[in-house]
Amino acid sequence: MNWDLFFGILLVIAAGAGTGTLAWPMKLMRTLQFEHYWFVAMLIGLIFIPWSVVAITVPDFLGAYAEAGWRPLVLANVISICWGVANVLFGVCVLRIGAALTGAILSGVAVATGVTLPMIVKGSGQFSESPGLTSPAGIAILAGVAVMITGVVLCAVAGFGRDKVLATVDRAARPASGGFLGGLIMSVIAGVTSTGISLSFVYAQKPILDAVESRGADPIPANVAVWAAILFGGACVNLAYPAWLMTKNRSWNMLAASWLDLGLAAALGTQIIVSIILLGRGMLFLGPLGASVGFGIQQTMQVLGNQAVGFLSGEWRGIHGRPLRQMLASVAVLILAVVVLAFANALSGK
Repeated sequence: MNWDLFFGILLVIAAGAGTGTLAWPMKLMRTLQFEHYWFVAMLIGLIFIPWSVVAITVPDFLGAYAEAGWRPLVLANVISICWGVANVLFGVCVLRIGAALTGAILSGVAVATGVTLPMIVKGSGQFSESPGLTSPAGIAILAGVAVMITGVVLCAVAGFGRDKVLATVDRAARPASGGFLGGLIMSVIAGVTSTGISLSFVYAQKPILDAVESRGADPIPANVAVWAAILFGGACVNLAYPAWLMTKNRSWNMLAASWLDLGLAAALGTQIIVSIILLGRGMLFLGPLGASVGFGIQQTMQVLGNQAVGFLSGEWRGIHGRPLRQMLASVAVLILAVVVLAFANALSGK
């Protein structure tokens, strides 16, 4: 058995499940608004946890970043700013159209770019050796992307059907202002920019990893050190937007209104950074095609995780007939996409 392939797939599946179920703490919030819990979650998940790990476990981490050079750090942070924008839009869209549809639309748009781009414009380190799109592995990956997009389209169609049913049954059950169309537009924008989380790692990880590991850091802390550095730009976006909202609404004092909600926000931030770390390790285990296959599987599992949260939280309660069948069919198609992408990675010889 190819254990690297096994562990790589396992890690990116776990990463996708982690990011796909991020909406569960939001569903349990009773006091804090979006800007409050998002600010706390991002502060803990993208700043406090990763930088604490780096400071404690990585010798001379500032020297390591200096050795890696400014170019990969700047490039990665510019890309991660795009992911920061997507992250904020994700949180807003969950409130507008629900976790299930937000995740499906976002991931469907993201996968085409995030999976194919590293095979066209090669990444750093082992990702620079990825096969091209016309190779057997590349063709198999494109087939997996087609299967996944099919599943996402089914999911989106089911969402329109669900929205129509809710509107006829209970006018108060319609999505928030802007409705489904507004949420759809924001989800598409978020899908395009969300690839920044993967691409920042793909194009900048090698020099940073080399510099950190040369100072004696173990693989996992070294991986955390990469993410801490390259996601700083995205973290700033994720902190700036809710901070602006709290300043505008004069609601900073609400942060202390509910200790339970603060705990849920901390859980949200922890889940985010753990999922990100698992994604990076999984990509590396998967070898040259890890940037494409890893991101594709992670996105597919993210959609499935969003569907699970949506169903369990009652987003589909009372919905029967064609919309529900279409949603269940999309889940089956997305599972098939994971199988196809895993097969594609095996074709690469890794």
